[in-house]
Amino acid sequence: MNKPICKPLDISTNLNINQWLEKQAEKYQLKFLLAHAEDGVIWGKFQEGKLLTADSVFDFLPKLRLFTFQQCRAFGETSEVMLWQTNDGFKARLIQDEKHTEFIPENQILWGTKVDKICGGFTLVSDGSQGLRHAVPLTDIEFDQKQKLYRPLRLSVHHYVDTDEKTGLAHIHLSRLVNLITEKELANAAKTFR
Repeated sequence: MNKPICKPLDISTNLNINQWLEKQAEKYQLKFLLAHAEDGVIWGKFQEGKLLTADSVFDFLPKLRLFTFQQCRAFGETSEVMLWQTNDGFKARLIQDEKHTEFIPENQILWGTKVDKICGGFTLVSDGSQGLRHAVPLTDIEFDQKQKLYRPLRLSVHHYVDTDEKTGLAHIHLSRLVNLITEKELANAAKTFR
C-alpha cells in the first residue's frame, strides 16, 4: 500500500504566520486555508503568491492573528500543511501524496443554506435561523431556495489507512484536506468519470 509523505516542518520562534503560509503555499502548490481561532473560523485562498483571508473583504469576520490562533490547514490537490499552537510553541507538519498513494475519499457537507453577500472572491453564507455565518473563497455557488436545508458546499478529504502489525486491524491513521468545492462541481466531475 502506497502511503503519503508525512513529516514535521520547521517553524521560526518569531513566526510571521502570513509569510510562512505563503512560502508553504508556493512550495507545495496550496490553494485554500481553513483556520480555527478563539473567535471563529477563518477561510482564505492563495492568490498570486499572497494569502487573502475572508476578513479582508468582510471586516467583521475573525482575523488570522497569533493572539487568537489555534490551528490551520493550508491545502491543495496533492498536499496539506497543518500549523497548530501548543503550550511549547508552534508545530507544523506536511502530508503529501506520492504517486499512487492510496486513500479513502470523503466529501464533507459544510454549513451554508443561503448566500448573504458575494464580494472580493468570497461568498458570505449563512445557515438556517441560527444565523451561523462564514465566508468561503468561492463565488459560483448554486443554492436551491426551495429546499431550506440544502447545503451545496463540500470539503474534500483524503483518509489514509494503516494496518496494525500485531492485530492486523486496518484503521484510518491520517486525514488531510484536499479541496473546497460545490455539490454541482462534484456532480460534473462524476459525469466525466462515467
